[in-house]
Amino acid sequence: MPSFDVVSQVDLHEVSNAVDQAAREAATRYDFKGTGTTVTLSDEGITLESSTEGRLDAVVEVLKERLVRRKVSLKAIAGGEIKEAGGGRFRAHFTINQGLDGEAARQLAKHVRDLKLKVQAQIQGDQLRIQGKQRDDLQAVIVAIRELDFRLPIQFINYRD
Repeated sequence: MPSFDVVSQVDLHEVSNAVDQAAREAATRYDFKGTGTTVTLSDEGITLESSTEGRLDAVVEVLKERLVRRKVSLKAIAGGEIKEAGGGRFRAHFTINQGLDGEAARQLAKHVRDLKLKVQAQIQGDQLRIQGKQRDDLQAVIVAIRELDFRLPIQFINYRD
């Protein structure tokens, strides 16, 4: 029976490269001199810190620009609220969305069921498996999910006949 998997994966190596580029630009750009602006990547996500809120907004834009240039979807990062960190400094923290959580998988499965095609959707951990007897039905599901403006970046893997 033909099938494929719907996943939401982020290339962490590309995210690391984008963070490194943004940190290098924050260290060398003239308007960031003396502001103590930092960009760091950890297991929890990406943390940006600066001495003024305006400089923090600018480094957030630099980070987003670097992510887009490295072909990482901006849907892959969440958060980023600017908060005062004490000592007159400001901080923003972004988390990296990796995998389909339960709620997102249920929403996609419901959307697939609402298409009224002869396919089955199963949630398997952090991915969604779509199975059907006809390849045309599976391709229609792929088109419908791509047209759906979902809150996470979606990829299709393991297409099998």
